[in-house]
Parts: sequence; structure tokens; C-alpha cells
Amino acid sequence: MPRVIRRRRLPASPGEIWSVVSDPYHLPRWWPRTQRVENVSEGGGAKGRKWTQVLETRDGRAIRADFHCTDAAAAAHYSYEQLIAGTPFEGFLESARTEITIEPEGGGTQVTLESEQRLRGLSRLGGFMMRRATKRTLNEALRGLERVSGGSESSEAVG
Repeated sequence: MPRVIRRRRLPASPGEIWSVVSDPYHLPRWWPRTQRVENVSEGGGAKGRKWTQVLETRDGRAIRADFHCTDAAAAAHYSYEQLIAGTPFEGFLESARTEITIEPEGGGTQVTLESEQRLRGLSRLGGFMMRRATKRTLNEALRGLERVSGGSESSEAVG
């Protein structure tokens, strides 16, 4: 089960980071390869919200992935899972979860991105490749958040 954690201290306040990470419409600004976000369910706050993320593959094709928020605490924590059943991802993924933790730190914010994926069938043999790709994605996402928050700070890799 590939589990990857990446951290970075950003010069923005926890509230500023929260406003970006908790709104799916902001994903194209900071999440790698995101072309656009569609079908965002409104109302009821962040928890329970659903959306479709349209990602661009390396060869330029668009691929759609559906998500829903499983937990949210304003300016502190945001978790979401990919909806796998009945999608092309079902062939190799059993589950995929992303957690974002936001903590005030020295006038800025420590942001932790954690991704945990459970692979299905023979795909489990490629866990090391999935872990490597996920590390790249999370590092790019943190750089994107850094860009959006307007600064550069130190980063720490874990996992």
C-alpha cells in the first residue's frame, strides 16, 4: 500500500491555505496536471462535497476522476477520497485517499500532504513505482501551493 507524506512551510496564513485547498475549483491553480474541475456539489460545507477533476495525461489526453471530501476542519485539515467503483481506475486501485494538514508555524503555515493508495491485484507488485510517482505529484502540488501563496520556504520530505 503506497503511502507518501510530503511537507513544506509556506509563508501564507492557515486561513489563506485553507481557502485554496478546501475549494475544488482552485485545484487547477496548484494540483499537477489538473485542466479543470467540474460538477462540484454545493451546500453543506466542505465535508461531503463531491467533484470531478479533469487531468491531462503525459500524452495530452484528458482523464476524469471523481472525488468526495471525507473530513474537513476549517484552517486545519482536509481529506478526500477518489471514487473508484465503475471507473477505469477500478482495474488497479482499490482505494485512494489524500489528506492535507495545515498548522501555523513561525508566521507561516506548515502544510502536510499525505497520499495513501491501495493497489488491486497484480498492480500491488508496482507499489514502488506508484510511490515514486506519488512523491513527484505531492512535491509538485506543494510547489503549486507555494506559488499560489506567493513565496518560497523550506521543504521536508518524509515517507
